[in-house]
Amino acid sequence: MKLTIIGLWGAYPKVNEASSGYLLEHNGFKLLIDCGSGVLSKMQNYVQPEELDAVLISHYHTDHVADIGVLQHALLVKSYLTDIKKSLPIYGHNLDEEGFAQLSYKEFTKGISYNPDETLQIGPFTIQFLKTKHPVPCFAFRIEADGKSFVFTADSAYQPEFVEFCQDVDLLLSECNFYGNMNGENAGHMTSIEAGKLAREANVKHLILTHLPQYGDLQQLLKEASEEYSGPIHLAKMGDVWNI
Repeated sequence: MKLTIIGLWGAYPKVNEASSGYLLEHNGFKLLIDCGSGVLSKMQNYVQPEELDAVLISHYHTDHVADIGVLQHALLVKSYLTDIKKSLPIYGHNLDEEGFAQLSYKEFTKGISYNPDETLQIGPFTIQFLKTKHPVPCFAFRIEADGKSFVFTADSAYQPEFVEFCQDVDLLLSECNFYGNMNGENAGHMTSIEAGKLAREANVKHLILTHLPQYGDLQQLLKEASEEYSGPIHLAKMGDVWNI
């Protein structure tokens, strides 16, 4: 599996960047995970909209779905400019009917509801779900292909259930919207220390911190997470590519 970081900011993107968006590829299959503000613009550095095979959405906060509408219109325009005619499947939960309804647009995208109690197969990817601790329904993803594993926590406060869900994964992409001296419980987000604790307790091989805050010294997040986890840690950075 190849993971490309497209967007990494929480709430809103920093200038010339994007909020939540990650491209996961394997055996030629291209899966976009979340599609937040600025993602469509930045995604075109790596893949064109009509080249996507599927989209997977964790929840319907705008920093994770703001660019769904412009993705849909890109596919509409591209249908006039190219010979590619296909309906892009966008997978999301149906616990928010209004949010889920926005995933379908004419013949260009089709919203498909996933059942978080069941394993989902999208192309080469086997996906399991965990409901997170967030103000709205949101799901973390454990994605496996050819013996490799990857977890995206999506948005969540720390919860013990994450430990089993993330156990022994090759790469953990963990949200980290708060610094170690803060409390993200009410906001539904993790601190750097909690992300490090999760990586240690779940015995993950590699930790990447994402959904980053727009303030403070981001290097402090690395320092604080490393107090809990001794393995390799990186801050998510737009354009970074990780082979899992």
